Amino acid sequence: MPTITTHDGVDIFYKDWGAKDAQPIVFHHGWPLSGDDWDTQMLFFLSHGYRVIAHDRRGHGRSTQVGDGHDMEHYAADAAAVFEHLDLRHAVHIGHSTGGGEAARYVAQYGQPKGRVAALVLIGAVPPLMLKTRANPGGLPIDVFDGLRKALADNRAQFYLEFASGPFYGFNRPGVKLIPGVVQNWWRQGMIGGAKAHYDGIKAFSETDFTEDLKVITVPTLVMHGDDDQIVPMADSAPLSAKLLKNSTLKIYEKFPHGMCTTHAEVVNPELLAFVTNKAARVSTAA
Repeated sequence: MPTITTHDGVDIFYKDWGAKDAQPIVFHHGWPLSGDDWDTQMLFFLSHGYRVIAHDRRGHGRSTQVGDGHDMEHYAADAAAVFEHLDLRHAVHIGHSTGGGEAARYVAQYGQPKGRVAALVLIGAVPPLMLKTRANPGGLPIDVFDGLRKALADNRAQFYLEFASGPFYGFNRPGVKLIPGVVQNWWRQGMIGGAKAHYDGIKAFSETDFTEDLKVITVPTLVMHGDDDQIVPMADSAPLSAKLLKNSTLKIYEKFPHGMCTTHAEVVNPELLAFVTNKAARVSTAA
């Protein structure tokens, strides 16, 4: 399996498909999944001539189940190690949920300062800050995240089954038909990863404040969110991120759930392609 080893000895697994001279589209997965969550988008962009890359975050998927470093600083540094190893340039970074936070921090602190990034996409993403605080009164109370931690610690397998078959994809909404394969694939990805990484990751995605990261990002950024997102409520995320970003486009999708990239790929994929084509197309320098 293709991996790189970080400075602190963690093996990070990644997938790298397509011609090495094609423009790279890089995918950052959500909690508690793996790069496999992006298979539909990766195959779509591959068919349109792009190079596609996705890695498994430390402790997730096929990467090392290390016991520490499960915070946004390590997530972004690990991602940077992968992308610098692959020497990715003029890349478009697409992050979903926790992966949106990771992508924003990577772009702000690593990719943009080094001139490696063409554009950013945040989908159902956790920035600016999920947790309710005095400065963020619209956030979710700590009890919500404590509940996630308890459910994970009590019976991770059952918790993941209920999470995927319920609010994540909106399968708990009246009239929405549950898709067993989607639930099973979510559960498979979650259970491959490490319980400690997933437990610690709840703090990382809920308590990290990305305000300063968003403020310094200048590359074109598409912010996409479903208005029926039951995991990352839209009102306290996407519109606030769009306001903090210097060059953003905000798109809200009626009745789309958190897992919109899977349930509504037929809408999401063309939207992503249009954005990449219009805002991040690599200009040829050939004579």
